[in-house]
Amino acid sequence: MSEVVRLRKWKEFKRLAAELKPASIVYSIDQNGMSKTKELTCLRVILPAQNAYYVYLDFPKGNALRDTAIPIRENKYGRFLEDQDVINFLKKELGREDLAVFSYWTT
Repeated sequence: MSEVVRLRKWKEFKRLAAELKPASIVYSIDQNGMSKTKELTCLRVILPAQNAYYVYLDFPKGNALRDTAIPIRENKYGRFLEDQDVINFLKKELGREDLAVFSYWTT
């Protein structure tokens, strides 16, 4: 059975992704009901590897996510993350235009 390993910093996740060179990465934009603030949106990025799933979580700070600085958008319905912003960020930060990036909810 695969282990789930939570990575606390974006730099850790980025280093591991460079080392493992995955063919794909999965992300989900989650509504964090356990939040102590009124902000509910957070980003979960999952790196599947042979013996483990590496998971990184990023939470809001102001108008962007804390570590990744992905912008939080707003409309009349509330604040949200745009899928394309997440995909573009991951490909750019990981230096892999060929990286397949999938939303957890659409795969």
